[in-house]
Amino acid sequence: MTRRILLDHGSGGMASRQLIETVFLPRLNNPVLARFEDSAVLSAGAARIAFTTDSYVVDPIFFPGGDIGLLAVHGTVNDLAMQGARPLALSLSLILEEGFAMAELERLADSIGRAADNCRVPIVTGDTKVVPRGKADKIFINTSGIGLVPDHLVLGADLARPGDTVLLSGFLGDHGVTIMAARAGLSMQSAIQSDTAPLHTMVAAMLRAAPGGIRCLRDPTRGGAATVLAEIAASSGVRIEIDEDRLPVRPGVKTACELLGLDPLYLANEGKCIAIVEAGAAEILLTAMRETPEGRDARVIGTVTATSSEKHPARVILKTGIGGARIVGPLSGEPLPRIC
Repeated sequence: MTRRILLDHGSGGMASRQLIETVFLPRLNNPVLARFEDSAVLSAGAARIAFTTDSYVVDPIFFPGGDIGLLAVHGTVNDLAMQGARPLALSLSLILEEGFAMAELERLADSIGRAADNCRVPIVTGDTKVVPRGKADKIFINTSGIGLVPDHLVLGADLARPGDTVLLSGFLGDHGVTIMAARAGLSMQSAIQSDTAPLHTMVAAMLRAAPGGIRCLRDPTRGGAATVLAEIAASSGVRIEIDEDRLPVRPGVKTACELLGLDPLYLANEGKCIAIVEAGAAEILLTAMRETPEGRDARVIGTVTATSSEKHPARVILKTGIGGARIVGPLSGEPLPRIC
């Protein structure tokens, strides 16, 4: 039977990881790639450079709170920020479908330009290709970015330790529900919109407040917070416990999830950050996050409780509001394709 690519392979969950590990890693393996971080960190003389790339195929391309261009700039800036890097510059590559409306392209170019200006990160190089009608879906965008990593700063999914605190910068699921509603033409009673936002200013504030207290930073995009936490638990060999009552979910998102059988822990976010931090620095870092617009709703959602063992395997446990507990694994399946 011929094996083929499925939508699930682009989910950011288990199938995506398996695709990378079985197809690409054996053929491209090197120590930097094998870390599976949002950005590669490379040495260039005395400097340490973060380098990342990402592609955007979101459908629809315009949605409440943003568009594919805004998402591309913010997403790449955020991938750099998750390694503590100060973004320096971006590239912009477009694949356009023949027949795409010039007015929409100009609207997106305006949005990209404003986003880059607001982030103070110039777009310094790029490329444009046009494919025949029907060979793409309006527009696909690829952005790459470089940034400078502070000396001696090392962040990684493999650095969580028992006793650490888990911080989340704000509400879960806003982007995923927004895209779902826009795609299906659903009218939401509450004005939910995408949370797309750049996080480098918030991360810079955290680094100023307690640079040595941060173990790991991750933005829970595809696969949501559950997948990110599961990856951290597996990479660090630890058990992470999160408290359901502490998870921030807007009423409109909660209602949509209940109606459609979705779990906000697995929905995409485009302007949120999960931070694993030393317990002694948690309050300082939480205050620093809350003093920025992007982190004003930050809170503690859990702790790293134990090193993995036969008794305590590496996993994420959700403590429910009624006193129970359940295992939270990485995303399996694709509940909402093309969210970024």
